[in-house]
Amino acid sequence: MYPRVRELDVAGVTDVFSTANALLPEDRRYQIQHVSTQKEPALDGMYGLGMRSGPHYSTVKSKVDTLIIPGGMGNELTEPPAPLLTWMQKHAKTSRRVGSVCTGAWLLAQAGLLDGKRATTHWAYAKQLATTFPKVKVDPDPIWVKDGSIYSSAGATSGIDLSLALVEEDHGRKLALEVARMLVVFLCRPGNQAQFSVSLQEQTSEDRPLRDLQVWMLEHLTNDPSVPALAAKAAMSERNFQRVFTREMGKSPAHYVEEIRIEAVRRKLERSTQGMEEIARACGFGSADVMGRCFMRQLKTTPAEYRARFRSSGIRATA
Repeated sequence: MYPRVRELDVAGVTDVFSTANALLPEDRRYQIQHVSTQKEPALDGMYGLGMRSGPHYSTVKSKVDTLIIPGGMGNELTEPPAPLLTWMQKHAKTSRRVGSVCTGAWLLAQAGLLDGKRATTHWAYAKQLATTFPKVKVDPDPIWVKDGSIYSSAGATSGIDLSLALVEEDHGRKLALEVARMLVVFLCRPGNQAQFSVSLQEQTSEDRPLRDLQVWMLEHLTNDPSVPALAAKAAMSERNFQRVFTREMGKSPAHYVEEIRIEAVRRKLERSTQGMEEIARACGFGSADVMGRCFMRQLKTTPAEYRARFRSSGIRATA
């Protein structure tokens, strides 16, 4: 922890491991310790929430199993003290794993721990991280990434996803899901899941008719997705529609349609007991085979494998 650390980065990670402890037998529980870059007993978080900071990091002499660096306001711009980086480097050599939440990746990078490694951070800072540390293989898309013993995650709530993944590594899927249920987290998201959904991007367009069309497309997945049909719906010429849509969204209409359909498929796989053919038809695909090929192309897994891993345990079969 450090001054102006993001409160949720600290609290989210702490809550996951503390909740796991409540479900584990005493001899298998985590020993959680917060350490600080300052010696004062308290510090203010990124949004002014006062927190007890714990002992100074230099007092930690014993081996650390899992070291997690949270993000916070401005830590990607400041120059951390050399002793802190040396301490991180030392413990990284002996720790089982080292991870970061959000812009905590900057401290890992400044310590040289991400050199030659694939890593992620909040999508808004990914380009800056890649420019500042060219040796780091920055991937702006996943919500968390593992490269060897080094882990990194995206925005604040992705620290919860990463922590759940670490609990699963240690104690299995069943406990991780139980922790997620206790925290009322919908499900344990995989690391390769995108940082934000396609449907959240529908409001990024500055063009109101186009924005309205995108909302309509989300609600009418089975309608004709061809450029002539969409252009007519937007009251635009085909040529102008293709140009404006691609400029506003950064992708072709066909690519966008496939993305929102696959997103709808994912939701149904996670939240329903519908069969593959039924899901394919409901989401605008001609068949389960076509859906499967598109799903594999986008997510590098099959619909069946995705459902087996990420279907909500709260779903009950219906007659």
